Amino acid sequence: MFACAPETATPAGHAGCLCHRPEIRALTRRLGREMSRRGFVAASLASVAAPALAQPAAPRPLLLTNFRLFDGTSPALRDGLRVLVQGGRIAALTPGNPAPPEGAQVIDCGGRTLMPGLIDAHWHSLFAGIPLPVLLTADAGYIQLTAAAEAKRTLLRGFTTVRDAGGPSFALKQAIDEGLVPGPRIYPSGAMITSTGGHGDFRPVGDFPSPGGGRSATERTGGSGIADGPDEMRRRVREQLLQGASQIKLTTTGGVSTPRSPLDALTLTEGEIRAAVDAASDWGSYVMVHAYTSAGVARAVEAGVRCIEHGHLMDEATAARLAEKGIWLSTQPFGQGDFAPEAAPTTQGERDQREVYAGTDRIYTLARRHGVKTAFGSDLLFSAALATRQGLMLSHLTRWYSPAEALRMATATNGELMAMSGPRNPYDGKLGMVEAGAFADLLLVEGNPLDNLALLAEPERNLRLIMKDGQIHKNTLAA
Repeated sequence: MFACAPETATPAGHAGCLCHRPEIRALTRRLGREMSRRGFVAASLASVAAPALAQPAAPRPLLLTNFRLFDGTSPALRDGLRVLVQGGRIAALTPGNPAPPEGAQVIDCGGRTLMPGLIDAHWHSLFAGIPLPVLLTADAGYIQLTAAAEAKRTLLRGFTTVRDAGGPSFALKQAIDEGLVPGPRIYPSGAMITSTGGHGDFRPVGDFPSPGGGRSATERTGGSGIADGPDEMRRRVREQLLQGASQIKLTTTGGVSTPRSPLDALTLTEGEIRAAVDAASDWGSYVMVHAYTSAGVARAVEAGVRCIEHGHLMDEATAARLAEKGIWLSTQPFGQGDFAPEAAPTTQGERDQREVYAGTDRIYTLARRHGVKTAFGSDLLFSAALATRQGLMLSHLTRWYSPAEALRMATATNGELMAMSGPRNPYDGKLGMVEAGAFADLLLVEGNPLDNLALLAEPERNLRLIMKDGQIHKNTLAA
């Protein structure tokens, strides 16, 4: 790589190729090592998107007209407005019929509904569309390339931003940010940090005990990290922050997808959780915690955690405690409609899944009753077919919320949660809103989602225009 002669050749004085310079040869050796590790991922993605490397011309201003607006917060649609997009941002939201800027592209939206791009607060960019056995055995390059394809499909479902709740998504995020592949902007957590035997410890029993403290394949690829004790926890947290994590993900109870980690188990001590909270806080960020039971949630709350993931099995007193302390609940409408299991459970994982599904109505009812700050996330895992139901899952929120409330949760409210990363926020701008200065992440919907949220469950048919950062990724208006 970058060498026209063997590395052992002695540099000679010449004025042509620079590959013989010592710094170039050192770079070659470093890249050779990195290409065989995590650096291979970005290079692989770049190789399939080489045309994107060309520097594009500055985009023309874009003026959207003749639409009805859901701005991310209002309970009703707004009429008589125009949106000017310039430089990836919403430059202006103006009433009336002002003349477009010189050279602007004008899009007549035909009276359809314009709204902010959707935000999924609990997504796994690398794990969503790939079966678990493949994730545990396949080459890392294949996994990343498959995840890049799923990222494009995620964007075309209208989700322009995701908070990644665990997995080695740093290279994919970089490739998307650099325009090498299309996809949502990613708020990465890095490796999901657990303990020995906790949710995310996928080691086969043949790997016990870990020889010489060696790491499992899942740990080496950045899927999860095992930490036992506060010192080890601080190390794992700092490793993720060093790689660019915008927040940290821990697991304090068992989970459905980890076969030997029961739901009722408490898998991290308060001291371990507090060490993670302190390490993240030192970097200006926060910790999100996977927890289903009241005991798991309460332990996380006492340790200073600011966002609980799931919480389906917690009780009323715990929900009231979340509201009192202003702690976020990022939960999912599991077990509703098409997501409800049909056959009787036969394995422990299936029984755990049923128990979680049975808690869905309770968790949303408690969140509403106590005014808990609630975010929408889908947490769809290990199935390309299930991943397509992201919008359908959002539509199931209408069991507890009006369509306007559900849409606000998946746009402006989730945007507020993304901003909680503070100085670790990788994107300097407002998300989930249609207002001047916000990111130009926009969807044009065929119909009114405030009347029928299920429109978003069929994005191929009902999303006529999809824009992220002012760039149009789908436009079927001409057709």
